Amino acid sequence: MNDATGRKFDSRSAAACAAALAIAIIAAAGCSATKPTDPYAPVSEATRDTQKAIALNNQALPFMEKKDLASLTKAEDLLRQALAADLYFGPAHNNLGVIYLQEGKYYEAAGEFEWARRLLPGHPDPRVNLAMTLESAGRSDEAIATYRTALEVYPDYIAAAQGLARLQLKSGKTDEKTPALLRVIAMQGDTPDWREWAKGELTRVR
Repeated sequence: MNDATGRKFDSRSAAACAAALAIAIIAAAGCSATKPTDPYAPVSEATRDTQKAIALNNQALPFMEKKDLASLTKAEDLLRQALAADLYFGPAHNNLGVIYLQEGKYYEAAGEFEWARRLLPGHPDPRVNLAMTLESAGRSDEAIATYRTALEVYPDYIAAAQGLARLQLKSGKTDEKTPALLRVIAMQGDTPDWREWAKGELTRVR
């Protein structure tokens, strides 16, 4: 039921954070989350313009919503400019990965989501997006493991729960935790379709 479009970051709601991470849930993890970490090469603070990266990231979001080729090309250009301003601005890596995923460029998407995952260690969305990419590329076992890491970061995160349960059932790799995931989805699923799907699957996996 996932549409492989990925989950975007909007930095307008966290502009007051000194490192200006993307959304409130990320800002809560602390403003140090975008500092360089291995295996990235050191970058001088003087060369980073996070405020410019925020502005460019936000400019890209409306173009990402349109999803036509011209709009995605414009969004990609803006996100590349954002990363030129601050290579360690995790939301721009995530959003660039979303574009690559939409275009079926799985290798490039995975690379961007890996950057975002490392730069935003407390946020589950880059992990969910990476799992979706691995799944789309036919790497189900790795995708399942990655969905699980998203739930380790943020237990009961509904997007991760939905992705994991659906892929487990699709690949015939359910386990003792699958019914619990389905119960969470049946109560808290993103849409009525997800909730009805989970209720139906619960009758088959009990």
